[in-house]
Amino acid sequence: MASSSNNNNKRDSDFINPNTSSSSSPITVSDADSYLLDSSQIGSASGSFQNEGFLSGGDGGAADSEFGFSRPDFRQAELVSSVDFYERHVFLCYKNPQVWPPRIEAAEFDRLPRLLAAALAARKNDVKKQTRLTICEGHDGTETSNGDVLIFPDMIRYRRLTHFDVDTFVEEVLVKDGEWLPGNPEALTGWYIFVCCHGSRDRRCGVCGPAIVSRLREEIESNGLQGKVSVSPCSHIGGHKFAGNVIIFGLNTNKKVSGHWYGYVTPDDVPLLLEQHVAKGEIMDWLWRGQMGLSEDEQKASQEHRLSVNGGTDMERGTKSSNDVGTSTCGSQLEGTDCCRANGNISCCQNTQLPVDADNFILHQENTEFTSEKKKSFRRQISRSNSGKGARTRKVCSMPTWYESWEREDTYAVLAVIGAVVSVAYAYNCYRQLK
Repeated sequence: MASSSNNNNKRDSDFINPNTSSSSSPITVSDADSYLLDSSQIGSASGSFQNEGFLSGGDGGAADSEFGFSRPDFRQAELVSSVDFYERHVFLCYKNPQVWPPRIEAAEFDRLPRLLAAALAARKNDVKKQTRLTICEGHDGTETSNGDVLIFPDMIRYRRLTHFDVDTFVEEVLVKDGEWLPGNPEALTGWYIFVCCHGSRDRRCGVCGPAIVSRLREEIESNGLQGKVSVSPCSHIGGHKFAGNVIIFGLNTNKKVSGHWYGYVTPDDVPLLLEQHVAKGEIMDWLWRGQMGLSEDEQKASQEHRLSVNGGTDMERGTKSSNDVGTSTCGSQLEGTDCCRANGNISCCQNTQLPVDADNFILHQENTEFTSEKKKSFRRQISRSNSGKGARTRKVCSMPTWYESWEREDTYAVLAVIGAVVSVAYAYNCYRQLK
C-alpha cells in the first residue's frame, strides 16, 4: 500500500490557492505520474486526433492491459486523502476530449479556457475561496453549451461566457461572490457527474474515462434518470494513476451540496455507484478519494469515523491484481452487517447476486419512482452483466429496503390531503347554513 507521503509527492496541484505566493499558474503544473502522448498524437481545439483509438480503447486488449482497467498499477495505491483541499469547483464547458490538447488551460489556440485560467491566476490573492478550474465537454444547443460555466457547491450555471467577458466574470462572481449581470445565474438541480477523459494528458484517463461515461449514460437512460443525473467528460483533475476518476456533485443526506471524488472506478462499478451514492447518499469507501471542502487529514478522519460508526475495520484498498477487478468488496457504509477479511481484502460475509436493487433505486433528492417496465429492464440488464463473459459475483452487504416505506408515506400524504379537502368542504357548508 502506498504511503500518504508518496501520494502527496505525486498528486497534482491544479487549483487556485489564494494563500499561495507562487508566481506560476497552479492550473498547469507538470505531473509526475502522467503518461503524455507524443506530439504526433496531440490534437488542438481547431482540429481532431488522427488516431482516436486510445480515447476509447480502440486498440483492444493491448490498450486495456497497458493503460486500462487491467494495467499493472491498477488499484495498487492508497486512495483516501488524495484530493487537495479546495472549496469551489468551476467547470467551463468547452468542446470535447478528442480535441483537447494536453494543457488546454494554456493552449495558444484555445483562447477562452486560457484567458479564464490566466484571470484566475492573476486574481488568486483576491479570491476568498480556494477554487479549482476544470474543462468539461460542451455541445452547442444542449444543457452544457460551449462557454457555459457550472459552479459547485453553488449549483449555478452561467450561459455563454466569451473571452471578452472573462475579467468581469472573475471579478464579479469569483472575487466578489456576486452575480455576473450580463448572464443571469440559473439554478442547477439533480446530480452532476464528471469523469476524467483527458486522453491527450494521460493515456490511462483516455482509455478508462470514455468506458465509464458510456456505462453511466446507459444506466441513466435505461433507468429513466435523464434530467436528474447528468454526466460529462472532463479534463485533467489530478491523480492520473487513479483512473478512472469520477467526481459526483449533489445534495447529501444533510441537504448540503457535496463533491465526492472516486478513483479506480470501472464500468462494472457504475450501477452500484448510482444506486448507493446517488440514490441513497452513501459513500463507497473502497473507491473514495476524498471530498471538496475537507483537508487531507479531515478526509482520513471522515472515513475512519464512517468505518467506526458502521462497524467496519481498517480497509485495505487498491491492492487487487487486474484479475480481481469487479470482485467482492465491502463498503463501510453498508449498515447492519459485519465484514470479514478474505484474501487480503475486505469482503462481505453475506452474498447477493444483484449489486443494485431496482426497487430501492429512488433518488433521495427527488424520490424518482420506477415504473414496473423500468424495474424489469434494470433487472434484465443486471442479470446480463452478471452472466456475461468473465463476470464475477459481486459480494455486497445486504442493504435496508426503503422503497416500501416511501410508498406508505406517499399513501399517508394522499390521505392527509383528502382529509383536509373534506374538512374544508364541511366547514364551508356549516358556514353557509349559519348565514
